[in-house]
Formats: sequence, structure tokens, C-alpha cells
Amino acid sequence: MRIAFYAPLKSPDHPVPSGDRLMARQLLACLTHAGHAVTLASDLRAFCGDSDDAAAYAALRAKAAAEVERLSALWRAEGAPDLWFCYHPYYKAPDLIGPALCKAFGIAYATAEASHSARRNLGIWRDMQAQVLEAVRGAAVNIALTARDAAGLAAAAPEAVLAPLKPFIDAAPFIAQAARPQPGHLVTVAMMRAGDKLESFRALAGALRLIEDRPWRLSVAGDGPLRAEVEALFAGFGAGRVAWLGQMPPAAVAALLAEGALYVWPGCGEAYGLAYLEAQAAGLPVVAWKTAGVPEVVADGVTGRLTPPGDLAAYAAAVAALLDDPAERWRLGEGARARVLADHSLAAASAALDAIVRKTVGETG
Repeated sequence: MRIAFYAPLKSPDHPVPSGDRLMARQLLACLTHAGHAVTLASDLRAFCGDSDDAAAYAALRAKAAAEVERLSALWRAEGAPDLWFCYHPYYKAPDLIGPALCKAFGIAYATAEASHSARRNLGIWRDMQAQVLEAVRGAAVNIALTARDAAGLAAAAPEAVLAPLKPFIDAAPFIAQAARPQPGHLVTVAMMRAGDKLESFRALAGALRLIEDRPWRLSVAGDGPLRAEVEALFAGFGAGRVAWLGQMPPAAVAALLAEGALYVWPGCGEAYGLAYLEAQAAGLPVVAWKTAGVPEVVADGVTGRLTPPGDLAAYAAAVAALLDDPAERWRLGEGARARVLADHSLAAASAALDAIVRKTVGETG
């Protein structure tokens, strides 16, 4: 099949790394691996971060209309694709291109990781979210990566067609690394930005202060606009306890994870967290909060430990207990690798996604 791929929040070609960019790239890899001809339809970033910025929304709609015209002309000359595949439309970044094209050319429309939140119906976001909901209702299929997202879409649009797909990664670079855990070595990989990321760093720092007497050291891979604020949260720990490694290439991240004893990241508001899957593929047990989409990728007692959200004492106790128990860390690390390979690998996702899109196009074509 010929598939037009679009990610309104962040193009797969965007220069700044993030979980959104990674998942967009991995969905492209899955579809290509399944034998489909996939093209990036547009790199227009349809993001409005301020609910009161009507001018920005008007400018965005004008750019989207120009993209519709451009693609219409292209498809009239070269033929339309079989499917428009939109990744992660939500209230701040709706798909303002695909639905109009699909209607005009009579092709199937699909979303992956679409979401709805009634409490975000504020200012321009109200109309942007209405656009998302209309697209979801009209889609031939909406692929949900978490049960939480599926429930939210079903509640907002009971008529929407839903299909599950487990979050996944290309596990090969991490599986290829032999696990060589260093005692007391805690690892986390995260961007340093405002919102949930900053709150997770704040919680991690607070929890580690409760077990400062334990012989741990923390390696932090990642960077971002709030790096100074994040580093300040960890001020006061002894010299050498926290290493700030900055943004690292994927191969270096895989090597770092292979040397870790535990992956520590509370996961405030995480949709699911691809970094959790990368850590588990490398053989690291995860300690996280049992919140949002985290339980979709971390199995408590099987691949790590999940603690009540916001309870720093419980989180610190879980980290300390695993630091003190190398046999349990090894058991969980082995379970983590096995579960990623069985349920969250690129191969497993490619087969599942291929079945979904073939069924979708077959039913609408």
C-alpha cells in the first residue's frame, strides 16, 4: 500500500529528540518493514501552546490550507495514496490537513495515539480539540497505544473505531548490549523541560534525599531548556554522586543503560514512556510511579517496581530495597528483557500494525 504519514506535533525529521519523534520514526519503520511505501506527507508543525493565541491558530489554519492545496495538486498529478496515517493528534496539535484530503479523494484515514481531554476545552484549544474529535469519529480506525487513551476516545466518541497496539521500540541496539550492571549505579534518560518532566526530576531528587545514606550514584542523560533548574534540584548531594551527561547518541545511551543497576524515573504524567522500554530491553529493572500510562510498559513485580504516585517515601523505599538485593534486580532485569522482546518489539508491532492497516484499507477501499 501507499501510505501518507503525518505527525502534526513533531515531524520524524524534527531536529529536537523526544519520545514523540522517536515513536513517529518507529511507526514509519514498522510500516516500511511490513512492505508498504510510506512517504512523509507534510512537515507542518500544527502546534499551538497558548490557548489564547488566536493569531497563531489563524496562521496555522492558513498554512494547513496551503498544504491541502499543495498535496491535492500533487495527488491529482501522481495519484492519491491508499491511506493517510496521522500520528498523535491532540488538543494542541490537530490534523488540519488529512481529513479534508481524505474526503476529497475518497481514501482511508487513520490515527495513532489520538487523545481527548474535556478539561482542555479552553480558548482556541476548544476548536482544535473539536477538529481532533471530528477526525477520530470519521477515521476508518484509531490505533490506541494504551488502554487509557482507548477509554478516553471511547467516552468522547462512542462511535469511533478503535484498535489496540502495544507501545514498542526497536530493541536490537539494547538487546545487543550484554548487561553489566555496576552496583549502586542508577540511570535515567529524560529531556529537561517544564511540566511533567521537571516534576519527575523534582520527585526523583526528593526521593533520593531520603536514601542519601545508601551508596548510589546517578547518571542523567538528556538536556533541555531547564537544565540549570534540573541540576539545581540535585544540588547538595556529595561530589561525584550525580553525573550530567547531556544529550547522547542512541548507541551511547544503550551502552550507559547496560552499565546501570536500576532505571529510576517516577514518570509524572507519562503517556507510557519509551525510555522505560529501552531500559528494560537493556536488562534494567525500572522503578516508577503507578500512574498514567506507565503500567502499560512496566509490569510491577515482573520488570520492575511501581509505587503510588506522589509518595516519595514509597518510591525511595523501592529503590533502596532493590539496591540491597542484587538477586532480585537480576530477576527483574531478565524479566524486563523477555517482556520487551515478546510484547514490545519492532517485529511484534510491525506484524500487528500491518494487520490493522490492511484490514482498514480493505474495508474502506
